[in-house]
Amino acid sequence: MSAVLLLTGITAIAIGAWRGYVEVRIALGPLIHDGEPTRTLIEAGRPVFLRSRVRAFARHVAAALGWLAIAMYGLFLISVAAGMPR
Repeated sequence: MSAVLLLTGITAIAIGAWRGYVEVRIALGPLIHDGEPTRTLIEAGRPVFLRSRVRAFARHVAAALGWLAIAMYGLFLISVAAGMPR
């Protein structure tokens, strides 16, 4: 049983960390690039919480935190597997 928990934990860490990294990279992309000038002017007139870049950023950051929570659960599974008798 400890081997199954260990393998599952390692898998959860690998997938969670990788997908978390990808989501953060996607979230930061539009903030680094200037974008289209006309669209930027239109977006500047809207309230902050209605801007599409801000909403996309928040959505991707929330997804990244979810994936990192899965990776941390993998760490928990490994710690449980380490405490089990063999």
